[in-house]
Order: sequence, then structure tokens, then C-alpha cells
Amino acid sequence: MKIKSWLLLTYLLVMLIPLGALYGLYVSINAYYQDKNIEAYFEKWSIVTDLKDVLNNPALYEQQAYYENIKPLTSDQLMITLYSANGKVYYSSNPLSSNFESRSKVYKDLFEFKQNYGTIVYKEPVYENGVIKGVYKITIARTEWLEQVNTKTALVVSGLVLVLLLLYGGVIYFLNVRLNRPTKRLIEQMRAFAKGELTQSLPVKKDELGELTTSFKMMQEEITSTRERLDTAQRQKEYMIASLSHDLKTPLTSIQAYTESLLAGKLSDNEQQEYLQIIQSKSDYMKQLLDDLMMFTLLQSSTYDLELVEVDGHEFFDMLLGDYEQISIEKGFKATTVVNVERSYHVNPKQLMRVVDNIVLNAWAYTNPGGVIHIAAFELSNIPSWCNEQLATKFTKQGVYIVVQNSGATISDQQSKKMFEPLYQIDESRSNFGQRGAGLGLSIAKQIIEKHNGTIEAVPQQNRTAIVIWLP
Repeated sequence: MKIKSWLLLTYLLVMLIPLGALYGLYVSINAYYQDKNIEAYFEKWSIVTDLKDVLNNPALYEQQAYYENIKPLTSDQLMITLYSANGKVYYSSNPLSSNFESRSKVYKDLFEFKQNYGTIVYKEPVYENGVIKGVYKITIARTEWLEQVNTKTALVVSGLVLVLLLLYGGVIYFLNVRLNRPTKRLIEQMRAFAKGELTQSLPVKKDELGELTTSFKMMQEEITSTRERLDTAQRQKEYMIASLSHDLKTPLTSIQAYTESLLAGKLSDNEQQEYLQIIQSKSDYMKQLLDDLMMFTLLQSSTYDLELVEVDGHEFFDMLLGDYEQISIEKGFKATTVVNVERSYHVNPKQLMRVVDNIVLNAWAYTNPGGVIHIAAFELSNIPSWCNEQLATKFTKQGVYIVVQNSGATISDQQSKKMFEPLYQIDESRSNFGQRGAGLGLSIAKQIIEKHNGTIEAVPQQNRTAIVIWLP
């Protein structure tokens, strides 16, 4: 049950049960009161009947009447008052009685057996020769009745108080169980999580606190995941700084050494030219490292978006791949280039050139001299003939595929999955073209393709590896 519904139901019970108990108290006391009234009527009326025979004597209602016979009939529980016809008090066993009362008060409620809360009063006139001689009043205290009624009332009130105590005790207990305790546990877990301490799994109930607990768990998982990503990014950043520092230090040391040799002025013209070319090569390498680092950092930003423009597919991809075949042949590889693209596409030309450059450079670096490199851009209906069945299974969606396949040592599935991670290099010793890079090229390529809403993956095969790019 939802806490809101439970609280409303509890509020309703807290309101209705006391009202019901009060009504039961009223009905119980009233019924007991009526029963006792009937019982008292018959009991006390017999006393009044016995006294009437004595008090109906007209001789008692004179100025100097004899009242000694009446005194034994009175007590603390029974009082007798005798009035003249005009309201003068001839006799009263009540010491607090006045000497005179008005006629209206004396003659009020005659012949009525009046049961008040604490007393029973009966008044009746006395006649002599058809004329009212006087009035007598019998007052009987209801001490025993009062004690019984008070006892009954005390019992019922005690029962009511007990019911209310049980009711509110139950409400407090269930509030503690359903609300206070779970809320306290949840707050403790939140504080522990905020401090980075170990947290425990909380039970999830189908109420508002359960929803809050579920939201906290989701938040906890999200924050934990974010922390792990940040920790990973921090470790990568630290490793990247260390790696790039090392990669920059080596060519910088070479530049410094060759520069010092040139400044010494003891080199021949051919040696000077060779040293200047080396310095330029090392400078270009350092520039490429810094350029990759800047691009990698830029692509990491969530606010950086590539501006895409519409291009003619055949014209653009023919231009994009046009030079790689000849350069590959010049570097000692066997190479083929295929372009079969008909539709138009939205791309960022500059960044897509960077992607293909990085992939082809990687293929050159890991292809043995005399090896084969295939480069192709095609649509689903124009798959190149050199794609084997294993590779062809990757072509399932409409769009353009860019594939760069190179021969070389077989890599594992694990290596192919980690290939696009920053700074990851399969095997530094296998790189045989130029200088070893910083290991950011494929990671940059992956981020650029993802910003094109495309995909990129490595497909390992026997003695060859293919990089497959798909753009929508």
C-alpha cells in the first residue's frame, strides 16, 4: 500500500475510532443510568409510600406542632421538610434549609417523583376540610446510585483511554516501521555513499519510499559509473601525458643533437642537408603528436559538434581515396582502390580525410614489405570481390562502407576490440613504417565516425585485418 493511502486510512481510523468510542461511552452510561433509574424508582417509592402515611397528618402543619416522631425517620440520606400553605418552613431535617420559600417554588412539581442526578424529590400537599394545610417534601440522597454510576463511568472512560492509547501506540509503531525506520536507513546509506563508504542493499517496497530507494539506486549506479569513467579518463590522461612526454622527448633530443652538430660548423654540405632533413622529419613528427592530442581533447568535449555538408558520393569518395593506391605501391606494398558510391552523403570532409589518413597510416605501419592493402568505398549493392564471406557478413545496412584491409600477422578478438582505445598499440615491435605514433589515431577516428552517427570496427581474419567504417 502506498504511504499516502496508508496515512489517509490511518488518519480516518484515528478520527473515527475515538468518535465511536465516545458514542459507545455515552450509550453505555445512558443505558446504565436508565436501568438504575427504574430500579431506584421502585426502591425509593416504597420508602416514600411509608412516609406518606405519617406526613399526611394535618396536625404537623401548625406553628407549635410536635415533630419528635418525625426526627427518627430522617437521616443523612433522607431529609424531610414541612411547609405551611404560604411557604413558611415549619420543620426541616436539612440544616442548610431556609425558613421560607416562595409559593411558586413550594408548589412546583407536586406529586412528581423527580429523580435528579444526586437526589430524588417528592412533594405532596396535605388537606384539611378540603383546604391545603401544608406541603411536605421528601428528599432522598442517591449516594449508592452515584457511586455505581461513577464506577461505571470510570470503567468506561478507562476503557476509552486504553483504546486510544492502543490506537495511537499502534499508529506510532507503524509510522516508525513504515516511514521513520526506512527513511533513516535510506538517509544513512545516502550519507555513506556521499562519503565514499561501502553501502548496503536496501529492500524495495511498492510505495513512495520504494520509489525513492529505486531512484537512489539508479543515481548511485549512475554516479558510480561516472566516477569509474572519470577515474579511467584520469588514468588515461596521466598515461597520455607520460607517453607523449616520452614520445616528444626522443625527437626533441635528436633535434637538439643534430642542431648542435650543425652549429659546430664541421659538417660537409651533404651531412648538413641530411641533418636538416632529419630535423624537419622530427619536427613534423612532433607536430603530428601535438595535433593528435589537440584533436583528441577537442573530440572529448560533449559540446563539440562536426559541421556536416552534403557531398556527391562518387566524386567525394573518389577524391578521398584517390592517392593512397599509388603511395602504397611506392612504399613497397601491393595495393588496390575501389570506389562504387552513387548516393549523396552528409559528411565533414576535413575530418573524414583525417580518419582515412589515420587508418591507412596504421595499415602501412603493420603491413610487411610486399604485403597487400585493399582500400574501398562502396554501397551495399557493390561489395568488392576481394571481401571474403567473413568480412561480407559485416555489410548489412544501407549506406556507404569504407574498408581498409591489410595483410599481416593475425590479431585476436580482444586486440581488435581494444584497438580504438586511446594510447593502445598492439605491438610496438611490429611497427615498421616511420616512427611509432602516440596511439591516438584510431581513437580519434572512432570519435569522428561516431559524430557522423556511423560505426567503426576492426575485423580480424587469418593473416589480415580489416577496418570497416559505415556511414548512414
